[in-house]
Amino acid sequence: MTGPKPLSNILEITPYKGGQKLDHGWKLSSNENPLGASPEAHEALLKAAEHVEIYPDGSAFALRQALGKKYGIDPDRIVCGAGSDEIFQLLGRAYLQPGDEIIQSQHGFLVYKLVAQQAGAKCISAPETNLTADVDAILGCVTDKTKIVFLANPNNPTGSYVPYDEVKRLHKGLRDDILLVLDGAYAEYVRQNDYAAGMEMAGEEPNVLVTRTFSKIHGLAGLRVGWAYGPESVIDAIHRVRGPFNVNSLAQAAAIAALGDDSFVTRSADHNNSELDRMKPALETMGYKVYPSVCNFLLIEFEDKDGKRAADADAFLRSRGIVIRDMVAYGLPKCMRLTIGTKEGNDEVLEAFEAFAKAD
Repeated sequence: MTGPKPLSNILEITPYKGGQKLDHGWKLSSNENPLGASPEAHEALLKAAEHVEIYPDGSAFALRQALGKKYGIDPDRIVCGAGSDEIFQLLGRAYLQPGDEIIQSQHGFLVYKLVAQQAGAKCISAPETNLTADVDAILGCVTDKTKIVFLANPNNPTGSYVPYDEVKRLHKGLRDDILLVLDGAYAEYVRQNDYAAGMEMAGEEPNVLVTRTFSKIHGLAGLRVGWAYGPESVIDAIHRVRGPFNVNSLAQAAAIAALGDDSFVTRSADHNNSELDRMKPALETMGYKVYPSVCNFLLIEFEDKDGKRAADADAFLRSRGIVIRDMVAYGLPKCMRLTIGTKEGNDEVLEAFEAFAKAD
């Protein structure tokens, strides 16, 4: 008895694995907000929990209205999901079939490839330049089979970003029937003047979709809330394939409250930027290669010699109650990704990295 057999393309998928954690110590493997979430979001969550017997608003009307007001965009052109991950998967259902292709940058977010594999499509990875998406390389990968181009901007796990002028050049070089998805999961952390998340482009162009999440700077990763803004036709297609109640009522209530707490967002961004400015040079002084980052994490490269490789560092840090993210699945086996934590946690991280650097 063999039982039902899954589709062959499904069996080729390596399931996504999130950042691991320890029973105690510092979990710095998932790019979570070290300050937690807005107190206003907590209060809204508790209030909403009083009525869990009632189905959520399937259209997330109030949340879309709040997003529209916050960003000055049309709420009817917004769709919400259980994290931006679900939005990507819904795009796969709506736009991909066997034989199609998607394009991502070389070290793009792993979920994009999973979306393609689930649909029986192929994921093409365009070479990066200095761990940054290369517009010309992406355009060079376009074929008549290309249906979606995913651009995480800024990118996880490299921490790099593409200036808005380059994003516009990328869009200009794509056919009208190719959907450009601008994943702005870390957009709130970026302070560079030449960066933009792409809202204006998504509002004007028929083939650009911007996705955002409440998981990072808003600290609502455990509730799974994401959203997308773009052309009416694309939003309509996503609505047709999503579940009728895909964002639960507690998540919607907390997200609305989080949107209204600007002080928490500012405090989170300020803490992150301050600690980035402290952590990167401190690690470099110890001899580590640390890549520039505009996100809430640092990509660190280790030496390729016995006792000093990334896997050795991982084991050493775990022995001290610190877990960060290995990058093997992203094609960066020499590297590990370190989430920016609290000041106390970061102090312990620096002590551990210094001890590892000095260890025989």
